[in-house]
Amino acid sequence: MFTVIIDSREQHPYEFEKSVTKKLETGDYSLQGFETEVCVERKTKSDAYGTIGRGRSRFIKELERMTELKYSAIVIESSLSSFLEPPNFSQLNPNSAIMSLITWSIRYNVHIFFADSRTMGNWLTLRILEKFVANY
Repeated sequence: MFTVIIDSREQHPYEFEKSVTKKLETGDYSLQGFETEVCVERKTKSDAYGTIGRGRSRFIKELERMTELKYSAIVIESSLSSFLEPPNFSQLNPNSAIMSLITWSIRYNVHIFFADSRTMGNWLTLRILEKFVANY
């Protein structure tokens, strides 16, 4: 059994059977002993829009750090069709938001997953980390 590392800055962390909280250099979730090899970044739809828009330069630095890992992923707590309906606060065109995600996935070799809900995001994050360990 593996232990999930939860970044200490994560404000509303997922729950796992076996986990510890500590500062991660990259991402919100990793695995104990593999912190420099795998990460998952969690985003709500609102957070993703904010990151793609106002927080873009900071997030690009995060993506650059992700390229140093063997595997990195972003889990967005939204379906793709729901993501195309921007949050009320956002002036960002949803097509621009999707194009940024596609560009980043190619440029930074980061895998992007849409999870219909927080529950599915938690489940998907665990499965990603589980499969990383199984295929390591």
